[in-house]
Amino acid sequence: MESVTSGWVYFTLNSLAVIFVLTFGLVILTLVVFYIIDITQTRHAVRRNYPIVGRFRYLFEHMGEFLRQYFYAMDREEMPFNRAERAWVYRAAKDVDRTLAFGSTRDLRPLGSVFFVNCAYPTRGEDAVAPSPITIGPYCETPFTTASILNISGMSYGALSRPALQALSRGAAKAGCWLNTGEGGLSSYHLEGGCDIVFQIGTAKFGVRDEQGRLSEERLAGIATHPQVKMFEIKLSQGAKPGKGGILPGAKVTEEIALIRAISVGEDAISPNRHLEITNAGSLLDMIEQVRRVTGKPVGFKTVIGDTVWLEDLFKLILARGIESAPDFISIDGAEGGSGAAPQALMDYMGLPIRESLPAVVDLLHGYGLKERIKVIASGKLIVPSGVAWALCMGADFVNSGRGFMFSLGCIQAMQCNKNTCPTGVTTHDPRLQRGLDPTLKSERVANYVANMTYDVGMIAHSCGVFEPRQLRRHHARVATSSGRSESLESLYPSEQMGARLFPPGNIDQ
Repeated sequence: MESVTSGWVYFTLNSLAVIFVLTFGLVILTLVVFYIIDITQTRHAVRRNYPIVGRFRYLFEHMGEFLRQYFYAMDREEMPFNRAERAWVYRAAKDVDRTLAFGSTRDLRPLGSVFFVNCAYPTRGEDAVAPSPITIGPYCETPFTTASILNISGMSYGALSRPALQALSRGAAKAGCWLNTGEGGLSSYHLEGGCDIVFQIGTAKFGVRDEQGRLSEERLAGIATHPQVKMFEIKLSQGAKPGKGGILPGAKVTEEIALIRAISVGEDAISPNRHLEITNAGSLLDMIEQVRRVTGKPVGFKTVIGDTVWLEDLFKLILARGIESAPDFISIDGAEGGSGAAPQALMDYMGLPIRESLPAVVDLLHGYGLKERIKVIASGKLIVPSGVAWALCMGADFVNSGRGFMFSLGCIQAMQCNKNTCPTGVTTHDPRLQRGLDPTLKSERVANYVANMTYDVGMIAHSCGVFEPRQLRRHHARVATSSGRSESLESLYPSEQMGARLFPPGNIDQ
């Protein structure tokens, strides 16, 4: 018996020794091969001068994003969203305690910091009321009335995964907010939850295009027959890449997505940088009227603001044609917006941020007497209550968010949205990665995010002394300035009164 045992021990040790020698030899052989490759190639100077060791540079660059996010960056330092912002969304989505101890980590000194003006006699809880409903498209056959404050911004099926869209659709229905389809067309996953839907018409007109890529009234009417589709949004530009169309990598263009968009499987889905038929204010109003006539539903447009001269031309033409010709809403995307991939030159430097563009548009609408007719939707990194409350103060009627809802689904800001390798299953079509996203559970988190956002924005409003969030005005917030003292938003951005003096309603010659 002892001889058998000692034999097995000898055999095991001998086998482990052989495996060790083979493994060690294979490692040495691999290093020799890498050394020869590195020392002879001419494309990478670091690898040529420091063979083998130079390869670690790429590993460190790749790992740097994760190390900074979890170990090195402070709570308020990271971009595009810092840990404090993401943590609030995660807690809100999970419906857990959102209070903090021992004081704020927010630096209150930088220029542009926003403070809300608390009232000496805040609104009591029993006196508070729910957000008031707003009707969009009063001149349409089928106007849309909703009380939602926070809604889901345009993110296409293809850019987002199937379970992500299922979760958003179901969650939006529970929360009572709308879901924007993005420019990728209407899928069954948008519809399955039963939520309100805004159909976005992108420059490639996916889902409503004919064989030549032009707008098909027949397909447009078909989309409008869905009672869940409440509004149509003509996309002129988006925050991440103003002046450039969208790109869905071919790796994400499955047979199903190709069928929805009427394109070829496996080929990059590229949208033009603008609608070919929209060249000026007149043609923009013509397309808005065409879509509204065919669908009978509210129609607006989405844009990033650069200069505002074109908006003045548009508003003057609206007053000349008649107020019925106006878009029913304008979605203003700040330059800081955008969940998709984009060229860095546009993402970093093109367009105005929402803090400048929103008041500019609202003031122009007031000046031309169109603010009641045209509703304003703001978007661009407004994922926490302070950002939403600020937008309402500045005159927005609604706020859209894309990345906030991605965080509610479990996004960890891995920065891999365009690579089909999203580790949380939000922006990938890899079934292995998608299985980590449970639509049923995540739909609850989407609904929780909306409910807790509405509650916390209401809490800010009550502290300011008003009964509900849509009663917030510019005098309810202040901004830190270079003088070392804060100034009221009302004084920095004189709103209705100043606009009315500059642009008297009905005077279209100014």
